[in-house]
Amino acid sequence: MNHRHIIAILRGITPPETIAVCEALISAGITMIEVPLNSPEPLRSIGDAARAFDGQAMIGAGTVLSRSDVDEVADAGGKFIVSPDANPEVIEATVERGLASYPGVFSPSEAFTAIRSGATGLKFFPAEVLGPKGIKAMKAVLPPTIPLYAVGGANPDNFGEYFAAGCAGFGLGTYIYKPGMSVNEVAQRAATAVSAYDQGKSE
Repeated sequence: MNHRHIIAILRGITPPETIAVCEALISAGITMIEVPLNSPEPLRSIGDAARAFDGQAMIGAGTVLSRSDVDEVADAGGKFIVSPDANPEVIEATVERGLASYPGVFSPSEAFTAIRSGATGLKFFPAEVLGPKGIKAMKAVLPPTIPLYAVGGANPDNFGEYFAAGCAGFGLGTYIYKPGMSVNEVAQRAATAVSAYDQGKSE
């Protein structure tokens, strides 16, 4: 399955909302969907979505801090792990369970620690603090095959700047979803993000 490098971050989502929101995202063309573990009943949401959208989307977990978190997500059916830091134990546990690993990094040291531990891609967070210039400077010394994601401040208005800096994709949090947002609004924002992503990739 080919995915756009857009991860929708559904922080705060509840299990009763999950299926409808995921359907809206998938219909718009976003097929990498993260439920942070500090959401209400996250493992239930992950499990429900993983079963409902098997073969259509990758459902994963964010704010993963420990090996036991990784095991619980894997057991629930999650396919990828996003962590706020470059914890080698979490990355290695993720790889052992056959899941994709996207740890958060902010410096070259953290980036190389993550890569050596087996990371699938790197989450530059908060991207708005690093900025495209900071990411571009680090990209110059990183393996060219490792995908970089701008998270925290990335939105359709600035995708082009981050693409130019060498990013492969983005994690979208409050832009794409926040508690209380309607499914229609999620769908509209997802469509805008996909359009900006596709345009940026083709330039």
